[in-house]
Parts: sequence; structure tokens; C-alpha cells
Amino acid sequence: MSGNIGKKPPRREEFIRQLGGAIVTQIQKKKRPTIAGTAKSLDIHRDTLYQWMKEFDVKFNQVYKETVMSMKRTTTEKPVYLIGEALVGEGDEVAHVDLLVGDKDGPVGEAFAQGMSNLSAGHTPLLAVIRPNLPPKPHTLLIPKVTVKNLAEAGKIFGPAQAAVAKAVADSVEDGIVPEDKVEDWVIVCSVFVHPKAKDYRKLYHFNYGATRLALKRALSKYPPIDKIMYDKDRAKHPIMGFKVPRLWRPPYLQIALDVPSLNKTREVVQQLPESDRIILEVGTPLLKKYGVRIIRELREAAKDVFIIADLKTLDVGKVEVDLAFEETADAVVAAGVAAKETLDGFIYEAKKLGIYAVVDMMNIEDPVKKLETLKELPNIVILHRGIDMETGRTLGLERISELRDAFPDQRFLVAVAGGIIPETANEAIEKGADIIVVGRYITQSKDVKRSAREFLELTRLMREDIDLYRVHVE
Repeated sequence: MSGNIGKKPPRREEFIRQLGGAIVTQIQKKKRPTIAGTAKSLDIHRDTLYQWMKEFDVKFNQVYKETVMSMKRTTTEKPVYLIGEALVGEGDEVAHVDLLVGDKDGPVGEAFAQGMSNLSAGHTPLLAVIRPNLPPKPHTLLIPKVTVKNLAEAGKIFGPAQAAVAKAVADSVEDGIVPEDKVEDWVIVCSVFVHPKAKDYRKLYHFNYGATRLALKRALSKYPPIDKIMYDKDRAKHPIMGFKVPRLWRPPYLQIALDVPSLNKTREVVQQLPESDRIILEVGTPLLKKYGVRIIRELREAAKDVFIIADLKTLDVGKVEVDLAFEETADAVVAAGVAAKETLDGFIYEAKKLGIYAVVDMMNIEDPVKKLETLKELPNIVILHRGIDMETGRTLGLERISELRDAFPDQRFLVAVAGGIIPETANEAIEKGADIIVVGRYITQSKDVKRSAREFLELTRLMREDIDLYRVHVE
């Protein structure tokens, strides 16, 4: 603009641009833009500015407002920063790609420049190229995840992996996955896994190409959506870890109380249970008293993916007993509601600190609501429980479920119902809001454990659909 200062612009658009630039200059100098100040910035007399505005039919206040709005948009817009990930293939040639996509003048561009200028032995970044002298756009920096130790391993990076990533980027632009109008504004930082034992270059190319395209598509679509994460997080099994760690915020559940003090009998029962994400195993108090908390770890051999509760019925030293159960991989631990407030507060605090569920059993508590109101925070699960010696008829005091909900409307906790439960009473409990149905002898002493368990799993559509018999991996 400096070369045109003092000269009348030939077109209206150019005049508006110069006027806006002069307004910006005043704002940057912490001055309120005025016609006199703007004329001074343009190196013309104020009367000349008035004349030009009249000729071009431009209103100063309108340009001022639009300039301020534009400056606000410019200062509030954040640079693009997208993240994608994909695992494709199998065997030693399996491809795992993590990538960042973003503006050159943002965090991704900074990471790109840092990677180019800060080389690391065994993890040297390199530009992805379709062939030598032909990089794709957006320019892509490829970074090996696994330390490259020799030229043979380097060849896999500088050959099939490099070409695959570059071709995937170029094809993604051609197919509209990456917007063509962003190829000069964006860069990509792509972290690639290549196994040292990989041998098949064709597979290396094939899998890395697919993984890069999928990761780019996921980044641009902001995959995964939060509802998918919330649904799958308690069902997913990491392929290398080999087991899943469920949580219990999708009721209803069937909790099976393993109270028979025989390890062999207990193992037989567990092995006969149907596969379902709706089953919880409770290591009962008699079993724990006979074998100690170590039995939890032993039962993991037969039920490695199942949520396991240690029914310690803690009455004292709550922190210590939580730690004992936690160290043996219990997912939850039970304290007795009749324990002192201080014991329960310590018990709940320690369980939540370690990331396992705190369960309070309200057996022999006349007023569960009143007991819970004395605590610093609520447990994850409250059990409304009749002891075996008290079981008569089918009245379970189910009205207390709604009492708990009404007393703590803004608190998140699950309500379990226990004590002589059969399918008929279980159905009534679920209808009245129970999240967990605790069943013992009806299943564990049945001649057909699987059939008896299925009687409960068939009570609701959600429990029925979550039986893991026909599970298919779908992305």
C-alpha cells in the first residue's frame, strides 16, 4: 500500500482496501480511528478523503465496522490441528500410522519444521515422496516409530513406507478427502511403524498406503465420534493386551455371587457361563475367607474379560482392604454399610483414587438414604440386600430404589438388588429401576448353569443383544 499512499486509487475496491488498512494502523497504535487520522495515514488531506469517499460511495463508519469484525475473526480463528490414526494389515508387515494435519503457521507446521531441522539417530524424519523429486502436497513428513538400526531397515522406510504414505496423500487429495484448496496451506506429520522383521515390500506398501488413507480420512472427519467411544470403550479388546477392562455405566447387569467355598466348583460354574458383557462375577465372602484375595487372580484365568467384584464386606481399615483387592486385579470391592462413617469415607476415597468401584452393601441398614447422606461422597454402587437367613417370600423392598434416586437426583451411582432373586423378582426389580441383579444359588447350584444364567439375560432387550455369541468386528 505504501507505493500508492497519496494517490487516488483507480477502483472502489482498492480504495476500500486502503481505507481499511489505514484504520487497522490506527487500531494497532491504540488509537480510535477517525477520518482525520485515516487521512494522515494515507498521506492526504482530510477534505481529499471526504471527496474520495463521496466519489466511490463509501461510508467511513461502515468500513470501520467491517474492518473491526474482520480483525476479530482473524484473531479468534485457530489454526487447523487434526489428528488421525489407523492400524491396517497383519503379521510383521502390519502398518500403524499416527498423523497430524494442520496449517503451516500453526502447531502442526511448527512440529513439521522442528522435525525437519532436529534429526534423531534411528528416527530420522524424511519427506514422503511418490518417487525421488516428486513429493505430494500437502508436504508430508514421515517419522519412523521403531529405531532404524541398519541399512536393510532403512530401505523399508525409504522405499515402500515412504512411497505408500506419499501416494496415499496424493490420492486423498484427488479423491476429495483432503481439500485441494488447502494443499499449500497445510502440512502433515506422519508417524509410521515398520517392524524390523518385515520382509514383504509389497505388503509393506499395501498396508501403509491403506493405513495412511484411513488415518487421513479419520482426521478430516474428526473420527471417532464421542458416542462411539463411549459405546465401545467397555467392549473393546486391545489386540496386544489380549483382554478388555469393562465398566458398568450401561445397565442392567447380572451379577453372579460365587459363594460356594470351593475353588474347583467355582471354576466349573464360571466356565459354564454364557459369554456376555452383561455378566459381573462376585467373589463371595465365604470364598474369600477360605482362599484369601489371591483367588481373584486365579479366577482371572477362566474369566479374564469379566468385571470382578471382591465382596470383602469391609468393616474396618477400609483403605487397607481396598488395596488388597486392587493388587489382585479386582474391578470393585464391597464394604458393609454398617461400618463407621470414617471407614466408609476412607474406603470410597481409596477405591476411587485407584480407579476401581466402591460398593456399599446396605444389609441391616434400616435407612440407606440416611446412611449415604452422612458420607463425604457416594459409592459407585449401592446394594439393597437381604441376607440369606432373612429370605422369606418375594418382597425385596424395591420401593427403596426410587427413594435412593429421589434423594440423590444429581449423583451418578448404580443400584443393585440382592437376596434370593429369581427371574420373576429380577424382572420386577429391573422395571422399578434396579441396575444390577445379584443372583447366587439359582445359578451357581443349578444343574444347567448356562440355561439358568440365560433366564436372566433374556429379561431385557439390552441384556439379550449384548450376548457375545455373534460379535463381529466392524469399523
